[in-house]
Amino acid sequence: MSTMNISLPDALKTFVDDQVSLRGYSTSSEYVRELIRKDQDRQHLRGLLMAGAESAPTAPVDGDYFESLRARVRKAQE
Repeated sequence: MSTMNISLPDALKTFVDDQVSLRGYSTSSEYVRELIRKDQDRQHLRGLLMAGAESAPTAPVDGDYFESLRARVRKAQE
């Protein structure tokens, strides 16, 4: 694992220390790693949403579509 040092103003350091205490993290590094992972997840989701928004339109999704999905799941479970 690599090490990275960051500088924070006192107010942000206090906030991080409070979050570590209140939310049960072992260290401030653990808290920051979780924040970074969540940001990665958000960026990945945003990319998927943008790809979907840029894709060609498909047939409308209606009750029949969802029923066909349910039938496929039931068949796969047999």
